Amino acid sequence: MSSPTLPGGDEALTGGMLILAALALAAANFIAVLDTTIANVSVSNIAGALGVTSSQGTWVITSYSVAEAITVPLTGWLASRFGAVRVFVLSMMLFGICSALCGLANSFSLLVMGRILQGLSGGPLMPLSQTLLLRIFPREKAAAATGLWAMTTLLAPIAGPILGGVLCDRASWPWIFIINVPVALICAAGAWKLLKRYEHALIRFPIDRVGLGLLILWVGSLQILLDEGKDLDWFASTEICLLALSAVLGFLSFLIWELTAEHPVVDLRVFRHRGYSMSLVTLVLAFGAFFAINVLTPLWLQNFMSYTATWSGMTTAWSGVLAVMIAPMVAALSMRVDARKLVCLGVCWMGFVTAWRSFGVTDMNYWQIAIPLLLMGLGMPLFFVPLTGLALSAVDEGEMASAAGLMNFLRTLAGAFATSLVSSVWEERIKFNHADLVGQLDGMGDSTRAMLSSGMSMDAVRASLDQILNGQAVMLATNQVFMMIAVIFIVAAISIWFAPKARRVVDGPVGH
Repeated sequence: MSSPTLPGGDEALTGGMLILAALALAAANFIAVLDTTIANVSVSNIAGALGVTSSQGTWVITSYSVAEAITVPLTGWLASRFGAVRVFVLSMMLFGICSALCGLANSFSLLVMGRILQGLSGGPLMPLSQTLLLRIFPREKAAAATGLWAMTTLLAPIAGPILGGVLCDRASWPWIFIINVPVALICAAGAWKLLKRYEHALIRFPIDRVGLGLLILWVGSLQILLDEGKDLDWFASTEICLLALSAVLGFLSFLIWELTAEHPVVDLRVFRHRGYSMSLVTLVLAFGAFFAINVLTPLWLQNFMSYTATWSGMTTAWSGVLAVMIAPMVAALSMRVDARKLVCLGVCWMGFVTAWRSFGVTDMNYWQIAIPLLLMGLGMPLFFVPLTGLALSAVDEGEMASAAGLMNFLRTLAGAFATSLVSSVWEERIKFNHADLVGQLDGMGDSTRAMLSSGMSMDAVRASLDQILNGQAVMLATNQVFMMIAVIFIVAAISIWFAPKARRVVDGPVGH
């Protein structure tokens, strides 16, 4: 009996060979997504080990996200020019090598450089893993292939904080990167062995070098501005002013060039569709807000609530439990219900839970923190799954690949920018609250006299009062930032109603 063939005429993999190929592709997607969250709970450990502040430590997150975002739009060109299988295998090998460089870094600057290289090599893994899954599975099993890919995309952000916390506490922070190395190298070797027969004919499109250069210029300038602004007193610094000028001029030049280029690196013409544009406004606001919460929560828990990295990761991971459970139901529901209603409901729910979290107190127990995070997960599939379909249904059939790539570029960029902004705003609010509370602390001197009479020295009294003051300042700042994020969620929920109703149903996700 002959083996079944695929739509392109290639002989299909069957049995164990198909399972191994699917596992290699799913594992590649898993570790690429995992590395966007595994460092969230490790920032404090990395910052302490390498002698930088926790705020500077967030560069470990943003450098990876920005680098990954830049290579996502290039994936289609790379696959056409060099072959999807070759690009996937090479990216996987480089991801493993760069992960090893991150783990071996003995200074913060070397670690950030390693994370940039890791992000550049990891960007193509997510879209190509889905592309190749759909290429090797028979048409009647395409839904199973898409489901496997989607499940790894949902599970990785849950596993990231837990795995990162356990590795930091039980071993050391370099292991959050070194753990990628054997997975990446084994998957690269297995994928080449099993998938090289499915390489398609090459198409040599020219690369938009000017567009790519301008993209790197404005994105890089803006990200450095956001990361360094708080340390350099923002626009009082000549460096920040130059970065702002570079970002603005680079962005305007990028817009003009990409709208007139014959083969743009990012096809901005899809923004002419109102449904797509407003869907992306909602995506950027809501995903940025969600990512900001996932960065702020472990920083707060570890630095001010005395949580270990493991417990911080286990607490943060609750936000993904219900998301995984209800995602299949939401996918089915989005086929029958107006996507705008589901998106609005999901984003409003996340805004409501975030507003609830803005009334936190310093003596909160584990479950008072974990339960809101668990409930937060109900909103994520309601927001993300139907929004993807709504956005892609608004563009023409031939534009779907470009539209999907641009969506994922902006989603990743939103996470990077949100990380920098939330850490900056949080630190500024802590300083402001600390200064504001100083005048209100023990105004009558009763607490001071009571502590002195108990035998404490004046230095010990001052240290004790400052500790109390700092704890309250941090809690107030955390609550204030959560309330700001809740408002952003509500704005995002309103913005989706400026999009028209979906014109058609999109079968399965496109891109990553």
